[in-house]
Amino acid sequence: MAQCVQSVQELIPDSFVPCVAALCSDEAERLTRLNHLSFAELLKPFSRLTSEVHMRDPNNQLHVIKNLKIAVSNIITQPPQPGAIRKLLNDVVSSSQPAEGLVANVITAGDYDLNISATTPWFESYRETFLQSMPASDHEFLNHYLACMLVASSSEAEPVEQFSKLSQEQHRIQHSNDYSYPKWFIPNTLKYYVLLHDVSAGDEQRAESIYEEMKQKYGTQGCYLLKINSRTSNRASDEQIPDPWSQYLQKNSIQNQESYEDGPCTITSNKNSDSNLLSLDGLDNEVKDGLPNNFRAHPLQLDPSSDSSNSIDGPDHVKSASLHETKKANTGIIHGACLTLTDHDRIRQFIQEFTFRGLLPHIEKTIRQLNDQLISRKGLSRSLFSATKKWFSGSKVPEKSINELKNTSGLLYPPEAPELQIRKMADLCFLVQHYDLAYSCYHTAKKDFLNDQAMLYAAGALEMAAVSAFLQPGAPRPYPAHYMDTAIQTYRDICKNMMLAERCVLLSAEILKSQSKYSEAAALLIRLTSEDSDLRSALLLEQAAHCFINMKSPMVRKYAFHMILAGHRFSKAGQKKHALRCYCQAMQVYKGKGWSLAEDHINFTIGRQSYTLRQLDNAVSAFRHILINESKQSAAQQGAFLREYLYVYKVNIYSGVDIKIIF
Repeated sequence: MAQCVQSVQELIPDSFVPCVAALCSDEAERLTRLNHLSFAELLKPFSRLTSEVHMRDPNNQLHVIKNLKIAVSNIITQPPQPGAIRKLLNDVVSSSQPAEGLVANVITAGDYDLNISATTPWFESYRETFLQSMPASDHEFLNHYLACMLVASSSEAEPVEQFSKLSQEQHRIQHSNDYSYPKWFIPNTLKYYVLLHDVSAGDEQRAESIYEEMKQKYGTQGCYLLKINSRTSNRASDEQIPDPWSQYLQKNSIQNQESYEDGPCTITSNKNSDSNLLSLDGLDNEVKDGLPNNFRAHPLQLDPSSDSSNSIDGPDHVKSASLHETKKANTGIIHGACLTLTDHDRIRQFIQEFTFRGLLPHIEKTIRQLNDQLISRKGLSRSLFSATKKWFSGSKVPEKSINELKNTSGLLYPPEAPELQIRKMADLCFLVQHYDLAYSCYHTAKKDFLNDQAMLYAAGALEMAAVSAFLQPGAPRPYPAHYMDTAIQTYRDICKNMMLAERCVLLSAEILKSQSKYSEAAALLIRLTSEDSDLRSALLLEQAAHCFINMKSPMVRKYAFHMILAGHRFSKAGQKKHALRCYCQAMQVYKGKGWSLAEDHINFTIGRQSYTLRQLDNAVSAFRHILINESKQSAAQQGAFLREYLYVYKVNIYSGVDIKIIF
């Protein structure tokens, strides 16, 4: 695989982070929108802790957590649609192209001197977006909400009463049968009360008084007063305030397919204005009593008016016009323009206080409770089960292979099942980087799920047990690649869940690559190529090609062959620029080696793709190479090549480009 900006030891912890919900009042959302940001967006650049944190495990041993990151998002009650996720991934890949003037690596292998791009940022963007857009599921708890921030403004008439309404709303969403999404980690979700204060317009003395009342009611560990600016200060024209939001909001604007209005937002009682202010990141347009009384569909929800029959990931894929329209709409908007460096520090301090005093103590307490429950309940139930099994079976049941196990992927455990409590504890330990304890729990859960033939649950435990084993500090266990292989086969063949199988492949390939096992990584990537997704197949084939070229003894022809396969799948996915790039990379291997038929095919495809992209010079050049060399093609095929060349040449003439004909 190509080199990545992040190491796998950084990639995995950043892909699985504690999830926190945000539920804001109308006034709180208004205040953050004055900076063209939602509350969740406001926190994004500061969501990684800048110092180590400590917590105690169930054995009362001190555990160190490094570079912890949390993910804060607005509550959305509809899961993302698969078609919308596919469209998002197409847009992300399409928007990421090789930088112009980028110097490629020169790799010498035998007689070949190849100019190869050292990195593939389009693949990294795809992988990051894919991992972040995975919907929460019932068989794992990694992206279930652990806590909820309840946010009200100090300018409200009764902020404390507003907090009560927000708390009731959160309880209704979590415990009402009306909502099956989002998913929550435990019934007793941590609630953290945030009073948002506008220092440029609000009454600071009143805000402090309200905060004192909050501390009396919710405790000093359960609430926070966050101060921000909402008016542009008279800064010197040459004073540069960094914009840490741009890298996050570009992705978010692609995801939401929404844009802000140009110019400053104003607080009015106009209904349409309210709609504009509350239409981003999960809040419904209708508001009652300062609270959102409904939550709109997930940002990855397709427009119902769009034609669902159109293929998202096929040869007739609609160009990502919406992406470019969104970018154009966002041009010129300055996010966080009213926020000073002091405000940045305040937000950063807020995240640290929430994590130190709220989230981590809650996680530590939950791990202890789960551990105590498992000691008392699991031991009793398993001892009874073992005795009953011994009495009635009389002998040990031989283990079955994965192919012999029946399809019980639809099996569901009750929420209080001991098996799920083990999985919860494992996921919690994994999220706080306690990989030793996480591995132990995953390994135990894996055995229980396999005994019950609950294959979806078993595959999930196998997947995370393998990752935990790899990430263990000190002298880690050997990476159990066979765990991942079994998980991939189970997800793909038994559970028919290609999304989870793809996650396994992306993680395992990075791990294998970090161990210089490029051959195994390439085989794994090729294994998941299929007809159901051209984009995924193209990206995986390209990464497999990079594995072949990065081996100790580079396999140049395999690299070129898989780049051609990748180019073909990129073309079918509508990614013409990436397709052209792959064919041009492969051409370095085939050019001038006497493989005239292969060279003709590549030149013909480069010509076609270049013409489609209106790169007429490149198109004419590619078709010319087919005609000027001695050909082994049939007369009919040579005639077809000539017609293509003459057509492209004619277009060039009419476009005003002066090109000399070869005859």
